Formats: sequence, C-alpha cells, structure tokens
Amino acid sequence: MNKFYQKIKEKIKGNYFLFIISINVKARILHLLIKAFGYFYTKRKFYQKMGYPLNLKNPQSLNEKLIWKKIYDRNPLLPVTADKYQVRSYIKETLGEEQAKELLIPLLYVTDKPETIPFEKLPTAFIIKPNHASGRYIIIEDGKFNKEKIIDTCKKWLKIPYGLDRLEWAYRPIKRKILVEQLLRDDATIPKEFKFHIFHGKCKLIALVNNIMNNTTISFFDENWNILPVKKTTHPQGSKIERPKNFKKMLTLAERLSKPFDYVRMDLYSLKGKIFIGELTHYPASGMGKYEPGSFSHELGKHWKIKAEYWKKGKNLLLSTTV
Repeated sequence: MNKFYQKIKEKIKGNYFLFIISINVKARILHLLIKAFGYFYTKRKFYQKMGYPLNLKNPQSLNEKLIWKKIYDRNPLLPVTADKYQVRSYIKETLGEEQAKELLIPLLYVTDKPETIPFEKLPTAFIIKPNHASGRYIIIEDGKFNKEKIIDTCKKWLKIPYGLDRLEWAYRPIKRKILVEQLLRDDATIPKEFKFHIFHGKCKLIALVNNIMNNTTISFFDENWNILPVKKTTHPQGSKIERPKNFKKMLTLAERLSKPFDYVRMDLYSLKGKIFIGELTHYPASGMGKYEPGSFSHELGKHWKIKAEYWKKGKNLLLSTTV
C-alpha cells in the first residue's frame, strides 16, 4: 500500500498541473478542517512544539498572541504590508517619496508573467521572489542561471497559496506577483539584519542576524542595545557587537512604520551605514518560534495588550493603499 501511494505522489510531482492542483486542494482542505474542529490541530501542534497548552481565550505569551493574531486580527493593513510589492506604497505614503526611495531596496522588475522578465537587462547579481510568500527566493550572484528553470519556478510560485494551512490570513488577499530586486551584499556576504519587535509602536526587542561564512548567528538586545541572555533554538547565540552608529535612526524608523499595528516585527538591513527596509513581518515563525529560556516568550507577551479590532480606533491607517 505504501508503494502504491508513493507511486501516486511521484506521478503527481511529475505532472505540473496535478502538482499545482494537489497543493491548492490540500492547503484549502487543511485550512477548513483546522477551523471546523475548533483549531484542534493548531492547539496540538502548539503543545508539541512549545510544551504548554495554547490558550486562545486569554493568551499570555508572545507565541499564544501570535496565534491569536492569525485567527482574529483583520486589520486591513495586514495584507498591504505583508505584500512585498504593495508595502512599497505603504512606506512611500508613510515616509514620503524621497525618504522611501533612499530606504527601499531597488526594484528591478515586477510582473505576473514570469516569461516577460528581461533577464538580458538585469545586473550580474539579483534576487527573485514572490510577493505573497516568505522563504521563497532565488539568488543570482554571478550572472549564471537557467532562465527556463527560473521561469518554471516562478510560475509554480504564482499558482501555490502561502500560509493557508497555517491560518496566516494576511497573505490570502494578495494579488500574486514576481519581484526582481537588487541583491544586497556587504563584501560578498549578506548584510547584517536588524529585526525590531514592536509592541504598540514601541520597540522592546531587537534580534541581530549575522551571517559570516554561511554561519548564521542571532543576538538579542533590548531597546537600549543591552545584550540579553536569550537565544532561539534554531540558531547559535551571537556575540555582543558595538551599538551601530545608525541605531537610533533605525529604531525611530521601525517604530514609525509600525504605528498602525499592535505588534509587528520590522526587518531592516544596515549596509556600510546605509539603511534598507526588508519587510514587515506579522507572524514570525507562524507563532511557533521557540526561545531559551522558555519564559522569555511570556515576558515579551506582557508588552502586548490584546484588543479585538484595535485598528478601528486609530486615525493613521492608510486605507488608500489597501489591495
């Protein structure tokens, strides 16, 4: 029986249309089942991962509140800022065209038809990614690539939903596109990434992601750049580094762009003193990221006051940028 199912899987993977259909059907069925059974699957997975029951009625930890956000938060700016293309409009409207131009990673091309990408006009180094997903990208560093393979991958991206089976609502309304951006490099390595965790407009945690020789470490700091005795279970703990000269500017920028949200992680890059905006992340690790010590998630949760439809009270929602 196992061999029979294995053969079916191989046939589906080998057929483009069957593969796309199966992925979409699977995601939608799982999404409906999760909701129909009172989020039993989500609660079970949470307990297996975090080691304590998920409390959606009175969430306390950061992890619990992230799951709550996925299920209940329908701030109309969530899809806008989760969209890697539309978020540029939000940033321009918030900061102004001139400042946004200095901070946004240069966009080389955008399309919903991958076959139209002008590969012959692109620089030697660039990155290709869909606007509606996380963790999907193709990096080209030396000008060598298989054009047909890239086009095929991009077409699959456009057909496959993201986050549906994990209840990540913000990605559902996004009109799918493919982005080609300039590749940021700091002496042939990925520039340092600063992830600002913002609660009600105020930063309470910064994660510094440092990649040296393909070895990624994460260091955690408070809003005053004091290193914290905390680590993520997925990465080695990084060492303390000197407070960046542009830290205050990054902090102010992160808090300004985060104003319409009760919680968001604002990701910025610092490249030779110049700041670039990465993305606004609403569901880090889909609410399943684990810290050591485990109590740290509860400490972070204290900064986040859950309130249904908090966004209706705000006067600063840029609704003209909604998709």
